[in-house]
Amino acid sequence: MTAFQSAKEIDDEAADWAARIDGRGLEAERDPRLQAWLAGDPRRAGAFLRAQAAISFLDRGRALAGADETASLDAAPRPSRRALFAGAGGACAAALVGGATFWATRPQRLDTRLGEIRRVPLADGSLVAINTRTALDVALKPRTRQITLRRGEAWFQVAKDAERPFVVSAGRVRVRAVGTAFSVRRGDDGVDVMVTEGVVETWIEGQDGPRRRVTAGNGVVLASTAAPIMAKSPAEIERSLAWRNGEIALDGESLGDAASQFNRYNSRQIVIDDPQLAQERFVGLFRTNEPESFAAAVAATIGAKVEEDERVIRLSRDRLS
Repeated sequence: MTAFQSAKEIDDEAADWAARIDGRGLEAERDPRLQAWLAGDPRRAGAFLRAQAAISFLDRGRALAGADETASLDAAPRPSRRALFAGAGGACAAALVGGATFWATRPQRLDTRLGEIRRVPLADGSLVAINTRTALDVALKPRTRQITLRRGEAWFQVAKDAERPFVVSAGRVRVRAVGTAFSVRRGDDGVDVMVTEGVVETWIEGQDGPRRRVTAGNGVVLASTAAPIMAKSPAEIERSLAWRNGEIALDGESLGDAASQFNRYNSRQIVIDDPQLAQERFVGLFRTNEPESFAAAVAATIGAKVEEDERVIRLSRDRLS
């Protein structure tokens, strides 16, 4: 393996792995060679999911077209990335000729429960990571790809398709991309958009004025009644998106803000009674579903007192310290 692989080389290898699993029933979670390959480069996980989505697209297109799939997959050669995507397009065309419109299906609803984080490949090759308590609708159409974020937060890794822009709606806020990666979060104070790759275009539906372009490593908060606010540095964006790995990354945030983050993921809530304690700053990396570990770290570092029951983890000043 070379020291650095191009995106095309990674995509080709991802397609090869996806074809092996699809054709031979291999369980991805238990294959050490696949896991070693995925661990070798952070770009490989997304490429692998896109390749699996392409195969899923192909299978669904064949089903709609009534294609004969009796031939053994084991006997067929493993397709290249180009063959996978070309096959998917051919299957879709066959479905349209047969009177079945693949892209005209009803929107797909994706949602998560409290504490749940999902990574879902879409049929166009894009990937969406969905944070806790989030609901969104996916509508892939012939001329556009439309995502409606009903609540919560999601990060999108968008497959390039200049003919079909990818647009996320969050209330009146719109975020448009062709091939890029970005997150959108609906909050009480507006819609928080953070870009990790490429460029997105943002605007508020029905509001006059130029559209705002946001580049990688930058973020913006848009509200329907106020001017956009540029927010967060590249390092802050990476910490804010640590939830994609099931983590909360703290680098000087107040204990009050940290508690609010943990409370988004857990029914067992962290309560800080002392306002001065809530303003203390803290650094650390924690699992989203382990508020107990966070409380223990605060107790050991700051000398706070921890009281727990089934519903609450209460932090207060330890008067004896």
